[in-house]
Amino acid sequence: MRDETQVSKTRLRFNPLPCRTGCAEILQEKIEREVEIMGTTRREFVTQLAGLSGFALAHPVCFLGSGNENEEEERPKSDLLRRMKWMNDPASSRISEDQITVRTRPKTDFWRKTFYGYVTDNGHFYHLTATGDFTLEARIMGNYHDLYDQAGLMVRLDAENWVKCGTELVDGVRHASVVFTREFSDWSTMNDLSSNGPVWWRAVRAKDSLETLCSLDGEKYMSVRQGYLPPGRAAEVGIMCASPEGNGFEATFDGLRLTT
Repeated sequence: MRDETQVSKTRLRFNPLPCRTGCAEILQEKIEREVEIMGTTRREFVTQLAGLSGFALAHPVCFLGSGNENEEEERPKSDLLRRMKWMNDPASSRISEDQITVRTRPKTDFWRKTFYGYVTDNGHFYHLTATGDFTLEARIMGNYHDLYDQAGLMVRLDAENWVKCGTELVDGVRHASVVFTREFSDWSTMNDLSSNGPVWWRAVRAKDSLETLCSLDGEKYMSVRQGYLPPGRAAEVGIMCASPEGNGFEATFDGLRLTT
């Protein structure tokens, strides 16, 4: 016996995830009709539902999430750059895809007290907030020219508690440079991994520590330094550059990634 019972006010609603194959527009048209079965038989209802099911099987990303609500959200790198903001604007900066190019202003730096006796906090820091443990990394290249020209990563709790790491020019030679600051700055250097090419830098916060690492290929990292960073406080994290002695230089950062 045919079941011609009316299905009233039945709606199918979907919450599609972004799709890069162009199917989102097709699906939107289907959703806009909302498959509203007003005065439709059950048999017709099932037929239309089957059609949508076939679409979902062909384009599962539109209907299905990762299956793990706690899984870290993957954001385009360029989106990460556009969520950040400047502490101390540089002379210029421009973003293209997942790359940002920055030109420093003269006589800029991050340093507190040790040896020199002064505090300088006018370097350029492009940052966003990270809570808990995290890993921050980027590939960094600079046209280092003058003494102490520098570009790298920075993790900052406040003006008296911060870490910077990256490439720094000292006596005409590139060095891998790390500064840990807890009221007083503590500087260490070693030979840079490259004399003329980009270097990957990584900062890893875990419990009450911050470890700085560098790499030529972004795969095999070597630890440069690990130190204490007060736990339990949100940090501002990002990229930094400065020209303590010179008239400014251009630095390029790409591959920026923050994992929390």
